Amino acid sequence: MASAEPERERAAGGAARLIGSLGSATRLRVLAAVVLGAGTAGEVRAATGLGARTVHRECDRLVSTGVIEEGPEGRFLARVDDLAEAARALAMAVADREDLGPSMTPEEKVRRAFLRDGRLRSIPTQRSKRLVILDVLAQEFDPGRRYPEREVNRRLRGWNDDVAALRRYLVDEGFLDRERGEYWRSGGTVDAG
Repeated sequence: MASAEPERERAAGGAARLIGSLGSATRLRVLAAVVLGAGTAGEVRAATGLGARTVHRECDRLVSTGVIEEGPEGRFLARVDDLAEAARALAMAVADREDLGPSMTPEEKVRRAFLRDGRLRSIPTQRSKRLVILDVLAQEFDPGRRYPEREVNRRLRGWNDDVAALRRYLVDEGFLDRERGEYWRSGGTVDAG
């Protein structure tokens, strides 16, 4: 089963490149014309109202990315099945990455939205979401141990550069207490195991 994951990632990468190649309104107009039956460059020009040079350039790009193919007698054919498969592969990859399953808790959704690659992308402005993130940050500190401010800053900087705001929120919301330049954990969830 381990080999299925890299294959799925490769498929998603190819799908993303294929779908990404459509990132131009002009290119989409050309593709739409081909899908709707315009098979020659002249028919595409007539259907889209675009100039010959633009149609030629966009058709070449669509052929090079595999979105359309040039068939017999120079007629263009849209690879609709390949596009549909690419869209499905990309949707599955996004769903896998975001883990959008119905069993995801609201806290997991908040963590996924704000934490990426072990870093806090931004501090939530909504208090309920901020509390979820502060609970994650509180796990950096062992209950019963006192930390000097520079150690608190060092640990928080690993999450986000705005250590002053994070430290203030942790204290204000009761996750950390402070006295004479020392901090200790006073709240948050604790792993009982």
